[in-house]
Amino acid sequence: MKILASRFLLLFLTIVSFSCGQSTLGMAGTQPPSHQIWNELLQSHVKPNGMVDYKGFIREKAKLEKYLAMISSQAPDRKTWSKNEQMVYWINAYNAFTVKLIVDNYPVESIRDLGPKLKIPLIKDVWHYKFFKIGGVDSSLDEIEHSILRKEFEEPRIHFAINCASISCPPLLNEAFVADKLESQLQKVAVAFVNDPTKNKISTNQAEVSSIFSWFSGDFTKNGSLIDFLNKYSKVKLNSKAKISYMDYNWNLNE
Repeated sequence: MKILASRFLLLFLTIVSFSCGQSTLGMAGTQPPSHQIWNELLQSHVKPNGMVDYKGFIREKAKLEKYLAMISSQAPDRKTWSKNEQMVYWINAYNAFTVKLIVDNYPVESIRDLGPKLKIPLIKDVWHYKFFKIGGVDSSLDEIEHSILRKEFEEPRIHFAINCASISCPPLLNEAFVADKLESQLQKVAVAFVNDPTKNKISTNQAEVSSIFSWFSGDFTKNGSLIDFLNKYSKVKLNSKAKISYMDYNWNLNE
């Protein structure tokens, strides 16, 4: 019993160390990898509307794992890679490892069905599982999203770029993110998501929007109100006193 308790304590302290500061994931002396393999997989198995052919990914699992092995061994050099090179690495890594998670457990009705069966301190859901390595370090989707992308780059549009394998998530883009196109790609996914009537219902005086805007409200309101943010991308402009409510989230698999 004491051995088991000590192992849980070690796990707890390890997770706390990641959550209390900037992530240490990275490697010195690496060069930004090509994301061509991931691009080919996305174009083959993701529809323009973001629906995913997971059976297709399963058929090409060896190709997916080749890409994942490559990026795992070429983690960003935080001193030499540009901001855009680092961002596309983490966005593509998040999306590709999410696809791997589904592929490895397919068929599954929802990614949330893959959550922990036992209650472990701070391991609340599947996103906290350390099921892959970055630069030889055990890593999780939660760390990529919250300790790196959200914390280090302060770019709210990343919420429309990363995909959680669910119907209500912003659609998985059917092309890899690349450094020299990052700004236009982020703009594209932001406009597409905000104006998607299945994700957000916007009129002049009221809007029923994705729960993402509630869960991460601080990311969208650093430079103004949520209405200000939505009006940057919405074709229908909200007035400043429009009523905002939030839609239920559909966690069913995006296939």
